[in-house]
Amino acid sequence: MFSVRQLVQLGIMFSLVAVPLTGQTGSASSTPVEHGTMTADQHAAMHGGKSSYAQDSAFAALQERGKMAMGVDQYQSAHRFEVLPDGGRIQLQVKAYDTLAVAQIRAHLKLIEHAFQAGDFSTPEFVHLRTMPGTKEMALKKDVISYSYADLPRGGEVRIRSNDLSALAAIREFLTAQKEDHRSH
Repeated sequence: MFSVRQLVQLGIMFSLVAVPLTGQTGSASSTPVEHGTMTADQHAAMHGGKSSYAQDSAFAALQERGKMAMGVDQYQSAHRFEVLPDGGRIQLQVKAYDTLAVAQIRAHLKLIEHAFQAGDFSTPEFVHLRTMPGTKEMALKKDVISYSYADLPRGGEVRIRSNDLSALAAIREFLTAQKEDHRSH
């Protein structure tokens, strides 16, 4: 008997057929392309994608790593990264109230508060697969930056504060990069 994974793999194997592509950037192609050798842009064109497939798949991967790190479906929650005169804030809330998801967000953000205070930015590094802008300076300046957690109705927030100008610049750099990567507002 086949496992679900084996069946999916077999299905993928048998679906590798020649597919004519149209709607690509530039001129349309009527030349069949083997599915397994398609470029990301060809794959996106085949599915009628208007944005770059590589960007969308990178964002989906970021969302999946975020789910692993935070324990909450990133598409069912909303991140907000706000730059403020004395630092900023990170908010995470579920879109529709869910007791378990709210508890998970609150636990995650409390851990983030303590990790950041210790100069540990490994969670955002994992989620973004890179050292986040500003975090090296924030780690060096951990003694002049304060982090405080607070509950929100459907999640929580971590407030970041400092009076140190280079720490504030690093905080702003970090929050701006987070906002861009998470496509947050």
